[in-house]
Amino acid sequence: MELQQTDSISAITTVKIKNSEQPKSTKSELAQKLDSLGFINIAEADSTILIDLIYTRSDNFTGEVLYETLREAYLHPLAMESLLKANQLLKAKQPNYSLLVLDAARPMSIQKRMWNKVKGTPNNIYVSNPNKGGGMHNYGMAVDITIVDEQGEWLSMGTGFDHFGIEAHITNEDELVKEGKITNEERQNRVLLRSIMQEAGFIPLYNEWWHFNRLERAETIANYKLIE
Repeated sequence: MELQQTDSISAITTVKIKNSEQPKSTKSELAQKLDSLGFINIAEADSTILIDLIYTRSDNFTGEVLYETLREAYLHPLAMESLLKANQLLKAKQPNYSLLVLDAARPMSIQKRMWNKVKGTPNNIYVSNPNKGGGMHNYGMAVDITIVDEQGEWLSMGTGFDHFGIEAHITNEDELVKEGKITNEERQNRVLLRSIMQEAGFIPLYNEWWHFNRLERAETIANYKLIE
């Protein structure tokens, strides 16, 4: 897989090179594969960005552990560049807050397992169909993310992660507040997250407050390769 390289990601590449001296045995086989393909380990690029991959546990919408060995979060260099910028923007606005990554690059094999849980149900709008090119996570171009405070507690966003329902949508948040489905504080927390992510170059997803794409789907599918 050939990743587009620009001068703007040279600093990220430098971080990656410095950390390449670590014994590969400390990483899972999948993490080593992502390294070899040119994806960037988020924790190595910026240790102030926190990581808690939800699918390493069974308390997710599938009820299964999906990442049996992967514990590291990776992104395509283009998405990583924007995530670093988003982190800087958050620290400038709220120095005591931190970004918390919940999911990032995802192999297509995992996408298929997720799809099998929702296909044929109303919840299929929340999971990209692997038979139609998969999702942006499968290209390392999407990140699921939230904000935590100085105590490490998640800012309340009105729903938990992977909530399948209108309460997680971002299109009618004023109405959600009026109807008492989320609070005004929760709406403002979402606005903070979206503002820094969009300023950094990410595109929000209409039905998941936590999900951000680095590029439009059509552009990604046309120009980048899947993580198998």
